Amino acid sequence: MSVLSTAPTEVYESGDSALRVVAISEASEDNWLTVHRLADWLEGCGAEGLHGAVPTYDSVLVEFDPVLVSARQVRAFVKLGLLELAHADESLKAPREFDVPVVYGGGYGPDLERVAEHQGISVEEVIRLHSEKTYTVRCLGAPAGSPMMDGPAFPKPVPRLKDPRLSVPAGAVSVAGRQAVIAPATAPGGWCVIGQTPLSVLNIRREPLVPYKPGDILRFRQISAEDFNAYAGRDLEPLALENLEPQP
Repeated sequence: MSVLSTAPTEVYESGDSALRVVAISEASEDNWLTVHRLADWLEGCGAEGLHGAVPTYDSVLVEFDPVLVSARQVRAFVKLGLLELAHADESLKAPREFDVPVVYGGGYGPDLERVAEHQGISVEEVIRLHSEKTYTVRCLGAPAGSPMMDGPAFPKPVPRLKDPRLSVPAGAVSVAGRQAVIAPATAPGGWCVIGQTPLSVLNIRREPLVPYKPGDILRFRQISAEDFNAYAGRDLEPLALENLEPQP
């Protein structure tokens, strides 16, 4: 049986009711796997006083009730979790895959040409680079559970807008730095919007509110503006590509 290579960690207090566990290896993938598997373990360990564990790219915030449990005890839970992971089976649950249709450019992607000019490549190349990659959801961010992902293989990091927009529509497909994201809900934003998906990402009648979780895989697929309405009103779901074709 193979086991997971657990990254070394450091633990810091974050106020009087949380600890921040940071993975510090030189391998970013090991860091990501370590903090996310630790978060899953803490969520399921049943320890009294633990409120939750929120993982990001290389750290996890462990929240607890200081009336019920001390920071020292939580550190012990963290240490135990890391020991458990170091001897656990390496196999992970297969990620779900999501097909995301996107209309690029025009009113749907007002910053597409800006990104192309900054990168020194054509608009078509921006679309190709963005849509040819598969994206792992690294963590959920604001607002509303945005899927934070490593960005496309652009030549350079993408700068944020100097003047952020007061309103970015739900479904906006954006890039900034070396990251990519979809906006689940309408909100202000300073990332460069290069397209929009007509699928509904956030569903307030569903639990959880968004269908993906860290570790799942997203694939972007270009569609025409004429097809936008054919997809509108449908939820983003982990379905095969053929099930996401426009309805007649």
